[in-house]
Amino acid sequence: MEPLLHPEPHPLETLLLSRRFRLPNSRSIDTALANGAYQQFLKAASMTPDQIIAEVKASNLRGRGGAGFPVGLKWSFVPRTSPKPKYIVVNADESEPGTCKDRVIMQYDPHLLIEGCLIAGRSIDSKRGWIYIRGEYRYLIDIMDQAIDEAYARGWLGKNIQGTGIDFDLSTHSGAGAYECGEESALLESLEGNRGNPRIKPPFPATSGAFQCPTILNNVESYAAIPSILEMGGEKWASYGIPKAGGSKLTCLTGHLNRPGVYELALGFPVRKMLEEVGGGIRGGKKLKAFIPGGSSCPVLTGEEAWELTMDYDAMAKAKTMLGSGGVVVMDEDTDMVRAALRIMRFYQHESCGWCIPCREGTLWLKKLLTRLDAGDASAHDIDMVGELAENMLGRTFCALGDAAALPTISIVKKFRHEFEAKLAHKSVSLAGAQTLVNIHA
Repeated sequence: MEPLLHPEPHPLETLLLSRRFRLPNSRSIDTALANGAYQQFLKAASMTPDQIIAEVKASNLRGRGGAGFPVGLKWSFVPRTSPKPKYIVVNADESEPGTCKDRVIMQYDPHLLIEGCLIAGRSIDSKRGWIYIRGEYRYLIDIMDQAIDEAYARGWLGKNIQGTGIDFDLSTHSGAGAYECGEESALLESLEGNRGNPRIKPPFPATSGAFQCPTILNNVESYAAIPSILEMGGEKWASYGIPKAGGSKLTCLTGHLNRPGVYELALGFPVRKMLEEVGGGIRGGKKLKAFIPGGSSCPVLTGEEAWELTMDYDAMAKAKTMLGSGGVVVMDEDTDMVRAALRIMRFYQHESCGWCIPCREGTLWLKKLLTRLDAGDASAHDIDMVGELAENMLGRTFCALGDAAALPTISIVKKFRHEFEAKLAHKSVSLAGAQTLVNIHA
């Protein structure tokens, strides 16, 4: 398996979450404890739930799973008094193409995630949690299970943890390889033993989540950020980012780069510097044609559009795309954008749960249309049909999978229509539309 981390961090990285990643035997509890693990949970044990949530709010931590919703605000929605038990659920169903950052947290520092769960549990008085891990991450389930066993053996999970009077039990739960279960309500259905179909909202998990009980449900990286927030204080942690988006973000650089990998970068990091310096420039000295900032569900940007942007939620929203999960995909001048659209749609069509018609039928017909266009066996009307069909899927599905399939398709058809037309004329598309290309020199 190709490592996602380079032996040494890049000088431009901001190491808040990843400080222990490169230590020898970093996943063991002995290494973790020797380097500060679980100390912030002990601090949280002496704080009130409201004080913990106030620090998380002050940090401006926004959910790292893709939606970017403020984590502290989300936690505050959980009712303070409830006759039902409260639960902590970790979304580790990292299935978004281009995204592999939760993997490194669980692989290199599983005790960081466990500590984040403990603190989250303290914030809502929860005594039970689950880490829902995608089925293809079998080796990570083994790593997390071992870390959980270590934590129980050393008194960091279970009854009366370290004499604090706090009880908390945690276990892993395996998915079965369904991208749909990355959607929070489908994940909860799967966790409960049902088919992983999305629920109608409201109610939301904060009031009716796992087993219809109040639940905090966040991404792996969101929980992993919590110990460092308590360690330095919310305001200090926020200062590493930008207004409205604090701290750092684990960013996956994939595609046609000289130094792909996972890097921890401050929110607001310039795209140009990220690609030229951190990523080492485009492979083979080629030009940048297209840029996906946050995983395959995000609208695609041309090289020109991406060049002067920064990696943060508001800047990407202004450019009519999303920071998403931080799964950056870089495409050079030789990329066939028609084929790229087809590959993306094959994924979403395969992963549609089939629960609602616009997604089930829409993704199938988009795949058929794009297959014909890729083969040059279509008409100009079919290009328009792709855009119209994708537009009609937006906002008409139970969950966001329909939008995730439609948004990149719409952007590719609009911005690279000349490549679709070149396919129909049986011409090369690799250098079509030179105005969208940007030179990058390492």
